[in-house]
Order: sequence, then C-alpha cells, then structure tokens
Amino acid sequence: MNSNPRKRWFGLILVSFVCMVGFSTPFQQFAAFPNELRLFSGQMKRLQVGVPVHAEVTVDPQMLQVNGTSKQSLSVNLNEPLSLQPNQSGQTNMKVKLFGKIPFRTVKVNVVPDLRVIPGGQTIGVKVKSAGVLVVGHHQVRDGSGSKQSPGEEAGLKLGDLITNINGLPVNEVHKVGEMCEKYGLNRKPLEVTYKRGGHIGKTKVSPVYDAEDRAWRLGLYIRDSAAGVGTLTFYAPEQGVYGALGHVITDMDTQTPIEVGEGHILQSSVTSINKSQTGEPGAKRANFVKEGKVLGNIERNTPFGIFGKMKEAPDHGYNGKSLPVAFAEDVKEGPAQILTVVNGQKVERFDIEIVHVSKQSGPATKGMVIKITDDRLLKKTGGIVQGMSGSPIIQDGKLVGAVTHVFVNDPSSGYGCFIEWMLQDAGVLLKSPTINQRDEAA
Repeated sequence: MNSNPRKRWFGLILVSFVCMVGFSTPFQQFAAFPNELRLFSGQMKRLQVGVPVHAEVTVDPQMLQVNGTSKQSLSVNLNEPLSLQPNQSGQTNMKVKLFGKIPFRTVKVNVVPDLRVIPGGQTIGVKVKSAGVLVVGHHQVRDGSGSKQSPGEEAGLKLGDLITNINGLPVNEVHKVGEMCEKYGLNRKPLEVTYKRGGHIGKTKVSPVYDAEDRAWRLGLYIRDSAAGVGTLTFYAPEQGVYGALGHVITDMDTQTPIEVGEGHILQSSVTSINKSQTGEPGAKRANFVKEGKVLGNIERNTPFGIFGKMKEAPDHGYNGKSLPVAFAEDVKEGPAQILTVVNGQKVERFDIEIVHVSKQSGPATKGMVIKITDDRLLKKTGGIVQGMSGSPIIQDGKLVGAVTHVFVNDPSSGYGCFIEWMLQDAGVLLKSPTINQRDEAA
C-alpha cells in the first residue's frame, strides 16, 4: 500500500473521530457552558453542566458563593449542579479550571438587585384614547351635483394614518374634526392636515365636500379616537408603583395599526360568561366593567409587550397580593407551569399548563414560548386559550416567568407567551442589562 491511500484512510478516520466527539453528549454539554450569567441578588441559581469531570472554581466570595461555601477556590464535580448564591449587586468573574489545572472558561457574572412583583390574573377593563384621530376607512361623499368623491383619500390619507393636527391645532376627538370641516365651509380655505404614518410625520391639504344629504362638510374618511376592551393584569410592582398587562400591543380592530396612546385607564372587570374556543374559532371572555368611577391605573404606553402605567396599589379583588421573584428569559425552561386567570366573576384561579418550547432570545422579541393548557378544568370551561386571557401571568418554580399572549387558531389548547423580562423593561421596572450570548430562534 502506497502513502496516498494510507493518508486518505487516516484522514477519514480522523474526520470520523472529530464528528463523533463533536456530536457526543459531553462535548455538547461543554459547549453549552455559559460565557455569561445574570443573577438576582439574594436568589440562588442552580447551574446544571452534567459532565463527569472535576474542576476548580475560583470566585470573589464577597460577591458570589458556590455550593454554599465562602471559599475563594473550591473543587467541584461538574456532573452535579452548581449552586450559585449572589450576595450583592455588581459584576464579577467565575474562573473554571478542569482537573484544577486546565483553564476552561471565565464566566462573566452580572448580579442585579433583587426584584419581586405581585402577579395579577385579574380581568381588567381597558379604555384608551389615541393621541389623535385614526383613519380607519374611506367613504364617498355625494355633493349637490350628485357626483361622489373622497377628499381625504384624494389628498393621500391612508388607512392607519393618525391625524394629529389640523390647521396647526391638535385634534384627538372625532367631533373636533367635524368642527374644523364646518369652519372650512365658512372660509373655503383648504385644511392643512398633519398626520403620522409608520413613525414618520406627513402633511397634506384637504378640501372637504358638502354632503347634500347630511347637510354637513365631510372629509370622506371614517375616523376613530378611542378603543375599549378587556384583558388580564400581569403584574403590579409596588416599589415603583407601576403595572403591566395584556402581553401584546393594542391595535385598531379595522386597520391593525398599533394605537398611539394619548390617555387611558384600566378598570375592574367581572367575567359574565365564556365563549369556548374551538378549532378554527378562538373563543372570548364576556365581561362587564365594574365601578367605572374607580380607576385602577392610567395607561401611559402601548408596546409590543402590552400596556403599562401607574398604579397606586394592587387591586383589592381576586388575588392575595403575595409578591413573587421573577425570572430572566434564559432561566425559563420547558416543563410544567401554571397560569393565573379569571373564568367566572372576579375570582383569580390557578391552572396547570406545560411550557412545550422556549425560544432563545438575547433581546426583546415576542413569541418567547409555546404553552399548552393541560388543566382539565380550564379546558372544559374555555376550550383552551380565549380572547381576554392575554396577559395572564405564567408561574414556574415559584417565579413569574411570562404572560399569555396569543392562541393558536387551529389548536386553541395551545398558544404563545412572552417573557416577563421584556414586560418589566417596558414598565421601567427592570433596566436593560448585559444579555446572554444566545442564538435567536423563531417559535
């Protein structure tokens, strides 16, 4: 045998060996060992490595204790979970040497102040006024000659545009637009309209048409200035006096445009009945507003992760008010969990679910997890996830980890949830911190 075939066989064997090592469980577990960790001060974290190797771990004992000891260096078995107990906020490093000699990993540890919030679950009424009037449709105005036209459409106004000013004056109510149109009838000067579209400011001029039948000046636009509905409170942060709810953005029902909040508030609500979800047809909670004169909180922001605002105290109905720790996105895992929600009246109940998939997200993104209702009581009552259940807090291992957001139309027993971390950031409760180096996945 000459040298070339020998080299070829040796190369094949080497490649096969590398592939076997690369796909082996120990190697993958070594590769999954984190470069960074985020911890809440005072909350213990268990790090599961699962590799039958001894190592020496070196830390700053004033910042971090490993396996309950105050030693700077200690020998550990990486086949057993590491118990990490942060003592104070700040940043430090944890150095790991295999067999006490071979440098393996320097883990950056970021410890943030402990955070506890009161989980919600209460059904709430939501009333929002937009920061302008929203164009939700066009219509044809018949003038005195019988011809039809839509001045607003001809001026370039589109569905989803938010009209904020007319002739330099702010407009956030439908009747104010009507008043501006009537003034045009007196001076016949085109209206200078300022609008928002996709985050950009635009301007145009519109000349209303006199509607011979209604005897009024019209823009040929269908417009809306407010929205109302029901959802679920996710959390209340007593130290900051803020809340988060819904878990998803409020959009206009016709244009699906996110509503830019001018003002709004949330109220108590009581569930009167449930339209059960069926395959292809999501159900819904039917609820009435309760004590409309008693406002629970205001609405300051409407983001992809829900609505947020000030709240003076936790609602005095539905839950015992006990605070819970929260979890970072990377700490959520597949497995059993529970949701808090209302299916009758104002009573908050706990129901079993399964987190069947967790997306690895290094930054704010919706659809953080896929959940499945496993509680027979809830399935019998609602058929699964229904409209109005969005915002229901998700609890896992005694921590608030997320909120229900959407239902799967073809399988109403399942749906999406978002991580609580992103809601806490939008509420201003949790500051953005260095994120774990992880690969994003689509759910």
